[in-house]
Amino acid sequence: MRVALTTHSVNPRGGVVHALELASALVEAGHDVTIFAPAAPGESLFREPPCRVILATIEGSQQNTVAMVDARLRALKASLKACDPGSFDVLHAQDSISGNALAELREEGAIAGFIRTVHHLDHFDNPRLAAWQTRAWRDADRVLCVSEMWTRVMRDTYGIDAVMISNGVDLSRYSAQRTPQDAALDIHGSPVVLAVGGIEARKNTATLLDAFAELIQRFPQARLVIAGGASLLDHNAYALAFMQRVAALGLDHAVTVTGPLDDAHMPALFRRADVLAMVSLREGFGLVVLEALASGTPVVASRIAPFTEYLDDTTCCWATPTDAASIADALERVIRGRHQTDFTHAVPALLARMSWQASARKHLDIYGSLLASRTLNTLQEPAMPVMHFRIQWPDNSEENCYSPSQVVSDFFTPGQDYPVDDFLLRAREALNIASERVREKYGFACSAAMDQLAKIEVDAERFMDEPDARVKVIALV
Repeated sequence: MRVALTTHSVNPRGGVVHALELASALVEAGHDVTIFAPAAPGESLFREPPCRVILATIEGSQQNTVAMVDARLRALKASLKACDPGSFDVLHAQDSISGNALAELREEGAIAGFIRTVHHLDHFDNPRLAAWQTRAWRDADRVLCVSEMWTRVMRDTYGIDAVMISNGVDLSRYSAQRTPQDAALDIHGSPVVLAVGGIEARKNTATLLDAFAELIQRFPQARLVIAGGASLLDHNAYALAFMQRVAALGLDHAVTVTGPLDDAHMPALFRRADVLAMVSLREGFGLVVLEALASGTPVVASRIAPFTEYLDDTTCCWATPTDAASIADALERVIRGRHQTDFTHAVPALLARMSWQASARKHLDIYGSLLASRTLNTLQEPAMPVMHFRIQWPDNSEENCYSPSQVVSDFFTPGQDYPVDDFLLRAREALNIASERVREKYGFACSAAMDQLAKIEVDAERFMDEPDARVKVIALV
């Protein structure tokens, strides 16, 4: 099977790690896999997978989050189009950015469809970011989730019948076996509390800091290490407030913020820690929990789903994430040995269930089901006819306009010119009908048709004050 996995960046975030590990397991099972990821000039994936990697060069302004998302979306779309996306048996997006690139290719007829894994959803005040996030799962043929919690959210909140396929852990990479790299880590003090994922509100880093401020009263040599954090979202205000709080508490000497680390150092960092603090307020799965346990490091975790789905009292120490005292007490219990993680039986059993090979097998079942249904639909249904109409504006500029349906031929005659307001009325009705025909056939409206209509309306505004202005329809193709 020829599979394309798309992701939003080259940095070690959960969805990117998922793509790399899934790719490795699929290759191991004998499949041809290509990973597509947007990258700025000079960037590369944080870890090289055993498959083909296509880095989509990001161009244009990235001065804000909307511009950044748009630039990455465009880069992925251009890169996929250059590689004949229709030749892949399966295209599988791990995030909203690459999901939108695939959604646009589907609307344009370049691909038959795609699969989307929802790791978690965010809240966006910006309507465009919110619309992008929705479209990335709404337009997918199949939606997968990495936890039962998010599977329920997709079903109960959005009416999507998602399928749960859990994450895994690479036991050849993460183990309790020490290496020379362990001694090379420049981390002093004890006990060491490790948090992975950077400084973010979702990661609950500020409450963890307050908990650590209590903990260090009991362990004066304790150290808090916050690793990673290569996020595309803007967490600067939260991070600044966090660092100001560190200074106000007089903990500059005891708190280390590493930023993104070389991927090769992560196993040693897990082993160096006395405890991993995973006290997030919201997570898709929490891959670092499995990685820490595989490294022989006990975990303090939020008593919330998805952690409660795969952890229990034998594999972690629970804390209430909104209560700094609860987090501090859980950390102390682990450090003093009052809570013993069962690394003899329970942890190995957990890790044995959570393999990337098992995850890949479940993905292949979904891929096969999708291909079978697509073949059946192809035999039963004709393709949606696309039509372009070329127009000439009153200033003699020309434009090639898109419609997902030939219905435009009912509203325009080649060679005929129309008053601007009449042309607009005809275009609105034709493109709205065309969009609804797409909805009837595929279950989603055609945003490309709506984008085309929006552009026509903006362009027509220039001529609305000219009573004799007319738009000519040059041809229907």
